[in-house]
Amino acid sequence: MLPRELFQPKSVAVVGASRNPEKVGYGVFANLVQAGFPGPLYGVNPGGGELLGRPLYASVEAIPGPVDLGVFVVSPKDILKAFPALAAKGMKAAIAISAGFKEVGGAGVTLERELTSIARATGIRVVGPNCLGVIDTHARLNASFSNGTPGKGNIGFLSQSGALCTALLDRSLGENIGYSKVVSMGNKADVSESDVLEFLADDPETRVIMGYIESIDDGRRFLKAAKEVTLRKPVVLLKAGATASGARAASSHTGSLAGSDSAYAAAFRQAGILRAASIEELFDFTVGFSMQPVPKQGKLLILTNAGGPGILAADTADRLGIRLAEVSESLRAQIAPKVPPTSSLVNPVDIIGDARADRYRDVLNILAGDDSVDMVLVLLTPQVMTEPEETARAVVSGLGKTGKTVFGSFVGGTSVASARKILMEGGVPSYITPERAVGTAHAMVRYSRIQTADFPEDGGSLGGRPMAAQRAIGRILGKGGQGGEEDARAILEVYGFSFPKNSFAQTSADAVQAFRGMGVPQVVMKIVSPQILHKTDVGGVRLGLASEADVERAFAEITSSVRRHAPDAWIAGVSVQEMIVGGQELILGLTRDPQFGPLLMFGLGGIYVEVLKDVAFRVAPVSRRDASEMIREIRAYPLLAGYRGTEPADEEAIIDAMLRLSALSCDFPEIMELDINPVRVMPRGKGLRAIDCRVAVAEGRK
Repeated sequence: MLPRELFQPKSVAVVGASRNPEKVGYGVFANLVQAGFPGPLYGVNPGGGELLGRPLYASVEAIPGPVDLGVFVVSPKDILKAFPALAAKGMKAAIAISAGFKEVGGAGVTLERELTSIARATGIRVVGPNCLGVIDTHARLNASFSNGTPGKGNIGFLSQSGALCTALLDRSLGENIGYSKVVSMGNKADVSESDVLEFLADDPETRVIMGYIESIDDGRRFLKAAKEVTLRKPVVLLKAGATASGARAASSHTGSLAGSDSAYAAAFRQAGILRAASIEELFDFTVGFSMQPVPKQGKLLILTNAGGPGILAADTADRLGIRLAEVSESLRAQIAPKVPPTSSLVNPVDIIGDARADRYRDVLNILAGDDSVDMVLVLLTPQVMTEPEETARAVVSGLGKTGKTVFGSFVGGTSVASARKILMEGGVPSYITPERAVGTAHAMVRYSRIQTADFPEDGGSLGGRPMAAQRAIGRILGKGGQGGEEDARAILEVYGFSFPKNSFAQTSADAVQAFRGMGVPQVVMKIVSPQILHKTDVGGVRLGLASEADVERAFAEITSSVRRHAPDAWIAGVSVQEMIVGGQELILGLTRDPQFGPLLMFGLGGIYVEVLKDVAFRVAPVSRRDASEMIREIRAYPLLAGYRGTEPADEEAIIDAMLRLSALSCDFPEIMELDINPVRVMPRGKGLRAIDCRVAVAEGRK
């Protein structure tokens, strides 16, 4: 847990305080003074003198009293020299604002390791280095070089980008948006996003947590912490580095390695984190949670004076899955006498373009007492007769204390600017477009569901490492770590996966004999070669072989085709398998993410998976609910649910298979990748069969 002194110190020392207004050391010291920090403030500068009416001390040793919080704005080597001296003064927490550490590589990496070692040896928690600093508005602490101090509020903000911090804080200054705590983490040499999340979860001054992250160092710890936090407070995060080029940029910016975006998306979903797609969404969602209660029913009523914006809002709600509240006969009867006969009393409720503030007020007062509506979006476009400011006051007074979730979208420019300010000052979030308001409503509805649905227990593991699977992994390691179907099958069968009848053949005569022995109508033949993973690409598969002649001919065709397409591949033989017909082709798989560990995949299988990419991911271990959600998440789910008379697929069998794969991924961290593709799932109650598979393992993954 982070020490209280990081946010509420009794005394602060700024090592590197400068009299030059162009220096960061001046900005940090000036912010502390201007924020009204109530305790002793010590500036350290070798030249001594004074700054902003406060004395400067030539060295840390010259500071006359104890120090709770140390803020460093000097070179990395000077930080390492001054740190022990401040520790001797009783320092409990430190903020290393200076750059020049691991983000520059080379010697900077070594310097950051030394800083981390000193922090751990002394037990002092360090924010940074290479960061903007820390702000606690309620403690009147601004230990940063931000451009001014934000107002008091209930938003806790954590960020790996100091520049983004300053941009959002600057935007907030003129919009009545206040913060409780602001933490710029920089390189995260010590204090991480998980530390800040855990602290803000217990902070009574924080109602909603927003953040910008580029990487997470300990994904498992973060996932655990976030699951606990989001049941109590909403967490809205913007994750950068979603593409390959973005990940490279993130690495050069903070010296961190970004994990796969699929893993982050899965982890956020499992933890109940709301992921913003842009800075605009990050701000919109957070402001909504900051100002308004979380809706209980999620039924939205749109009140407008213009048809177009109302339709846009309704379209957005429908696309996002938000239910529009039904305007009951009783509610309609109450509204009708207050509006012109040309008004539309369905949802959206259109009180037409000549509506003045009194018409809005009359309808809003009626809505305030109606329990069937718990979210209201008030739209306004400026006409000659419109009264934007008075209408904004009507929204605040009419719905502000009803417990309903209220949003405003006064669409326009100069003529509605003052009205927007009235809404924000009155605690009603104002959005420039209806779509942004509805997007925020959707985020709040999603969080309402998170709060009311406890996180289920994970599936866990089998409770051990079955010996047969260990032996198979040992064999694969002996072959360089890449395992084909036979190797992967040996592991998966231990975990309850069912495969077709199978026999290995080195000659055409062996293949014919295998066909005779199976006693099945049709077989499939597949090449067996450790160098060939995608068999169909080299003509290494034949389907629907129903006679001995077919089998003999297929053996010759397969081996000759493979020799043509992959002349350097070693051909061990062919696999003769019972042909499974019917059902749907799926893919189940796992890969190991560097931040979060095993990442499970589910989707449509066969040869189309790389083209359609209709897949879902979760971080293992997964629960039964996680697995069920994955199935319903893919676009092709209607095909599994039963489409135009087809039988529904055996979803329970898919869920059980995902739980077994999850257990395998937890029991054997040596497994780096595993694909079961295709898997044929049969109609409900008839199970599934794994058809083909491959695996990659690595040593040292215990």
